[in-house]
Amino acid sequence: MWQRSLYQSKIGMKKISLTFTTAIFILFSYCTNAQKIQRAPNIIFILADDLSWGDLGCYGQKKISTPNIDRIAKEGIKFTQAYAGNSVCAPSRSCLMQGKHPGHARVRDNSYKSYRESLQDGDFTVAMLLKQAGYKTGLFGKWGLSNHNQPGIPNKMGFDEFYGYLNQQQAHTYYPEFLYHNQEKIYFPENGEHYKLKNYSRNSPYDEKGKVMPIGIKDPSKAKYSFDFYCEKSLDFVRQNKNNPFFLDLAYTIPHGPLIVPDLGEYKDKDWPIQHKEWAAMITRMDTEVGKLLNLLSELGLDENTIIFFASDNGNSSQGYQDRYIKDKSSPSLDDFFNLKSPTRGEKGDTYDGAFHVPAMVRWPSHIAPNQVSDHIWAFWDFLPTASEIAGVEPPSDIDGISILPALLGKGKQKQHDYLYWEYKQAQVIRDGKWFAHRESGGQVELYDLISDPQQSKNLSNKNPDIVKKMDEIMRKAHTPSNVWPSPGETPEQFKKRLKQNNIPERPNNLALY
Repeated sequence: MWQRSLYQSKIGMKKISLTFTTAIFILFSYCTNAQKIQRAPNIIFILADDLSWGDLGCYGQKKISTPNIDRIAKEGIKFTQAYAGNSVCAPSRSCLMQGKHPGHARVRDNSYKSYRESLQDGDFTVAMLLKQAGYKTGLFGKWGLSNHNQPGIPNKMGFDEFYGYLNQQQAHTYYPEFLYHNQEKIYFPENGEHYKLKNYSRNSPYDEKGKVMPIGIKDPSKAKYSFDFYCEKSLDFVRQNKNNPFFLDLAYTIPHGPLIVPDLGEYKDKDWPIQHKEWAAMITRMDTEVGKLLNLLSELGLDENTIIFFASDNGNSSQGYQDRYIKDKSSPSLDDFFNLKSPTRGEKGDTYDGAFHVPAMVRWPSHIAPNQVSDHIWAFWDFLPTASEIAGVEPPSDIDGISILPALLGKGKQKQHDYLYWEYKQAQVIRDGKWFAHRESGGQVELYDLISDPQQSKNLSNKNPDIVKKMDEIMRKAHTPSNVWPSPGETPEQFKKRLKQNNIPERPNNLALY
């Protein structure tokens, strides 16, 4: 009986032990699942290069297929009043990274007198902010904010991993001699000499199957199309970081010219001029990569914990880089053929509204309601504080941006900008509600009503002197002088004198550097 009692006692002890172990396992599983649920959301920003307002189906495009990008809009929120950081590549990206408008951002143009400016030691980026918050950070595509020998390279500006182009001039070739992986050059000998200006600046032929035969490449079947390559690496980054929050900056080079694509795809047999086929095929190729990303997020169970921003880096691209086709007067321009223009006057490189007005959308399943269209006015410098709020950390105090998270989630009161401010090549611009103020360097303020006059054809400055005065005051306050670019109204001689007084040495010619 004692032995039986002892046996029963042992069984009871085992039951208790198993119950305790099971409880610990359940508790551990619950905590693990809770951590997954409470994990900071992944943040992805997809930045197309020179994508015009009307290039996407969700913005009215009828001839170019973009189902995956359209899906972001359909399953999230599409904006009609979103603005890029600036009118061209580098300064727009500076605003996005720094959370500052062009009057305060470090980089304010692609170059000045053959000198490219870089982000500097002490500059703070959204990648730095998110890295400090525990995010893994990756940049894939085009940086455009430093050359190889300048302080602003991605790995020093908050990115754990970088794969792509540093200098936007090198990014003009889609079959490059090399790409950077962090600070190492990864060479592609299979790309031959296509990377040389004399080759990539000319239109490469396509065979009867719609496959490109890039000039300067002996075996096109082995060539490395840079867009495909760094997109593949970006998917690897997502896989490698599936168990921790990540920030993925997808800075696509498509559809920036020169126009070239490995395969014309569904457009091969269209009765279109070749440049129209190329433009459409490049955009659809970008859309395909967006689809791969969406599928991967779903496959890894990350979809509902990942917010995706999509936008273009500047407004209407000027004629789609058709210089090599421009003599062919028998064909309509890309703008006319695809009806690409935004609803407002202005295009890349100028300073009217359309130069900054971009397609933009945000998707976050179970957080952002689908099928929304918003006229909330925001700009690239709002991304940093928005990402900050999503990550649950405080943004820097010296930024110009305002978080748009309330507008995205439809919760809480959304703060509004008093105004949006841009400057480019000494011109100054303000968007304030319906008003659009524009002033060429040192000139008079032009005033337009964007609602009744989206083409900005009727200058109303004489009829609204009080508003003009207000705009003039904002322009004076919003601009901080730079030691790289002349201030509005400053002559080259005055700028040179100012630099000399501040002991700023003459800048080198670094346009061709990588």
